[in-house]
Amino acid sequence: MTSHEDLFFTQTGMERARVQGLIDKTLHHADDGELYLEYRQTESFSFDDGRLKAATYDTTQGFGLRAVAGEATGYAHASELSEAAIARAADAVSVVKLGHSGELAGAPARTNLHLYTDDSPLDSASFDVKVKLMAEIDAYARSRDPRIKQVSCSLAGEWQVVEILRAGGASYRDVRPLVRLSIAVVVEQDGRQETGHYGGGGRRAYTDYIAPEYWKAGVDEALRGALVNLRSVPAPAGEMSVVLGPGWPGILLHEAVGHGLEGDFNRKKTSAFAGLLGQRVASPGVTVVDDGTMAERRGSLTIDDEGTPTSRTVLIEDGILKGFMQDRMNARLMGVAPTGNGRRESFASQVMPRMTNTYMLAGDRAPEEILASVKNGIYAVQFGGGQVDITSGKFVFSCTEAYRIEDGKIGAPIKGATLIGNGPDAMTRVSMIGNDMKLDTGVGTCGKNGQSVPVGVGQPTLRIDGLTVGGTAA
Repeated sequence: MTSHEDLFFTQTGMERARVQGLIDKTLHHADDGELYLEYRQTESFSFDDGRLKAATYDTTQGFGLRAVAGEATGYAHASELSEAAIARAADAVSVVKLGHSGELAGAPARTNLHLYTDDSPLDSASFDVKVKLMAEIDAYARSRDPRIKQVSCSLAGEWQVVEILRAGGASYRDVRPLVRLSIAVVVEQDGRQETGHYGGGGRRAYTDYIAPEYWKAGVDEALRGALVNLRSVPAPAGEMSVVLGPGWPGILLHEAVGHGLEGDFNRKKTSAFAGLLGQRVASPGVTVVDDGTMAERRGSLTIDDEGTPTSRTVLIEDGILKGFMQDRMNARLMGVAPTGNGRRESFASQVMPRMTNTYMLAGDRAPEEILASVKNGIYAVQFGGGQVDITSGKFVFSCTEAYRIEDGKIGAPIKGATLIGNGPDAMTRVSMIGNDMKLDTGVGTCGKNGQSVPVGVGQPTLRIDGLTVGGTAA
């Protein structure tokens, strides 16, 4: 395993004191900024049609140097870790300070919190064990049902070390493991084919995921979903009550509401929530938080990519808008404290306010009570892709597992259902909140401005009235 202690200086020959001098000079008269150093090891395995299709391993490293002056940002990055490369970057980013004489913002507070292991997950199982796992998943799945025609699975892991250096000598280090297991099965009956999926992951070793009790449960869940879809009927269309299941359906909350509560959109007044702080934006009982401090969760970080400790940020409390997710720049310009949500995809990417683990807190209704209350509607359990317009709040989401609700009872599974609505409006239509809040299994990836970062979502069972359902029924 590669040691992370002073990794960026012992392996590159750079001298910390000289690099620090470059940072101090570059950020003189800037409002904020930092040198972000990154080292990342990644691997992935994919298995399809009974054979290993790909096994990859990659190591990347580099830096990003940033100077912030007012609302302007100078940013330069390179995959070459050397004092000469950093010096060239310093010349480029210093241009942003021309005519500016700022006072450098204070360094982030430090934290004793440690949310995940420093050990590399790539070293937690041998190559042979990882390949054998893929074959065992394939064989087990095919033994479960003769209707299974195809099995696909993948295993991915990464070990990321970051160090953030600021003017004055403050530095912050984080070591981030991340793994993910994905399983898909295709079933066929009477010429009809359907697919089911399962995925799980987190910031930990492979150990939990290669345990037979874990991956066998994952295969069974993927098969269950595929068989449900095999007997699905065309979805109805129209305006109706929708019950969202717990856990992964929180992706709708993430997209339709979460992005609109990020600081940059609100500072620029391009969010549907801009100017509504302190006002009611959701039904009573709706409380939404973003929490990056949950141990080993996919979306968690000990510190964000500016060195700020992550936090549990209350965004909506009992229906009232309480706050936004902030990086350092937007927090400074809005006159509030950063919340530890400054994130970047890699050293080549600029920092933006981003979600970590975003979820709705539980209410006091039993899920059975919520379902029994609906005369005519649908029960959406799993979602696929979706789109949202941040400014208007309008969203469209496709359901990958959903059912009719008729006279308070779950009916036939349906295929081709889409949910269409407006995020802020939908939050005011929440009429019942379940007592069964659940987080997703650890598969979320969020895209924003071309950057992707791992995230978590969650929610309890919810009843939302008056949503538009796009269907395929004649």
